[in-house]
Amino acid sequence: MIPLTRSKKTIYVAMSGGVDSSVAAALIKKQGFNVVGVFFKPWSPDKNISYCNWREDRFDAMSVAAKLDIKFKTWDFSIEYGKKVADYMINSYKKGITPNPDVMCNKEIKFGLFLTKALSEGADYIATGHYVRKTEISSKSSKIFKLLRARDVNKDQSYFLWTLTQEQLKYCLFPVGEYTKPEVRKIAKKFGLPNHSKKDSQGICFVGQLDITDFLKNYIAPKKGEVRLAKTKIVIGTHEGAAYYTIGQRHGFKISGSNKPHFITSKDLDNNILYVAGSEKDTNLFLKISHAAEINWINKNAKFPLNVNVVTRYRNKAQAATLSRSDKKNVVIKFQKPTKAITPGQSAVFYKGQEVIGGGIIN
Repeated sequence: MIPLTRSKKTIYVAMSGGVDSSVAAALIKKQGFNVVGVFFKPWSPDKNISYCNWREDRFDAMSVAAKLDIKFKTWDFSIEYGKKVADYMINSYKKGITPNPDVMCNKEIKFGLFLTKALSEGADYIATGHYVRKTEISSKSSKIFKLLRARDVNKDQSYFLWTLTQEQLKYCLFPVGEYTKPEVRKIAKKFGLPNHSKKDSQGICFVGQLDITDFLKNYIAPKKGEVRLAKTKIVIGTHEGAAYYTIGQRHGFKISGSNKPHFITSKDLDNNILYVAGSEKDTNLFLKISHAAEINWINKNAKFPLNVNVVTRYRNKAQAATLSRSDKKNVVIKFQKPTKAITPGQSAVFYKGQEVIGGGIIN
């Protein structure tokens, strides 16, 4: 699992208190390596609101470390979480786009701050509990690292890791990527880990489980606005603030005298208006052409035109598409078939078979 060649190496494991990162630590320890578990203290909102049970999670992580007899550290990344991830998310909603804070959390915290600090303390590698795989292709002159989907297609988290670079992947290990979630739970129980039956977390990476609208109301004041039909512009309902909503959403706003679902097709942030349609067929939710910026190629720059499969939202089905260069920082994505709810701010992740070759931010 771990391509280690010299004597006992030191591996820092990001331990969230969940079963996946705990099993990652256990598998590495079983191989005889020096393991250091690290828990990150996350950002906490500044307005008397609490969503994240980080103290309980830290206790669970410490309990696992004690069971495995490994060193354990707590690193306070709360300020960095706030500046790099929370502010990014809030400001994106203010601009009317729908961000993916988990992508930014991985980029700035786990494979940014954590990796840098671990290496500065003498770590040879870092490991996380992500469901993803890494392979290495070696030649006489170089090594190329590839990022692959997890074996468990239902838990695959490669979508969130498209920002990784060759220099980062060189130091990264993903021990649970070869296992399914049921197998990971069995391993946890076999090791006697105290959190083997702990439920998976469902919330945003730095604040836990939350209702996004309730959270945003602390930073973006509610402002009642109109819901209009996209075709006729007739007012049919109201909403609490256009910034709270995302393209394709069909819940959270009030429609007068109708129980029929309506889908958000576009937003007019300046005038605080949501445009909706009563049927997906009547919307402009399905597009054949989109654009992405802030492109990252995991191995090397692509040669265009490039045929790929594109995932435009976590758990969405990959869609065949052709990429072409718009300019140095942007690409045009031309889908073979119209694709639903391509939302500005979300990530477009590019795949070749099982391999993640890169990605960007939809604009």
